[in-house]
Amino acid sequence: MASVILNGNKTPTLGSLPAIGTLAPDFNLSKRDLTLVSLADFKGERLILSIFPSVDTGTCARSVRKFNKTAAALKNTRILCISKDLPFAQSRFCGAEGIENVLMLSDYRDGNFGKSYGVEFADGAFITLLSRAIVVIDTHGKIHYTEQVPNTSYEPDYGAVLQTLMDD
Repeated sequence: MASVILNGNKTPTLGSLPAIGTLAPDFNLSKRDLTLVSLADFKGERLILSIFPSVDTGTCARSVRKFNKTAAALKNTRILCISKDLPFAQSRFCGAEGIENVLMLSDYRDGNFGKSYGVEFADGAFITLLSRAIVVIDTHGKIHYTEQVPNTSYEPDYGAVLQTLMDD
């Protein structure tokens, strides 16, 4: 179980991120049009999973904007921005911000993504929401890099994420 600082308090998640070198857990997440996607839909592509509590918070919104700018320059790489926000809220945000290069996905239906990736908050003000984390999956479906951001007010280490893609 990981712990993350949330509003100044140490707050546990339900588990830990998957281990580097292991196969990524499958998922079923909702797109903005309410259709579902799974890990298999991205077979042969590198994935950056940018996981966060809610696009309606400042840090989460900055992170989505940053990855949206970065995504256009990455070859054979998809950036999946994952939260429990309803797809309608994700659509509103993307429309207002001109977000077109990342794929917004929601774990609102059953919460299995947050549980299987160990990022769902187990307690505190954000209970059942997802903690801020990054998971990079290689073209073979294996975990290549992970980062559990230690404080919800911090952004991920974008440089480390991009460097791991260069090392792949």
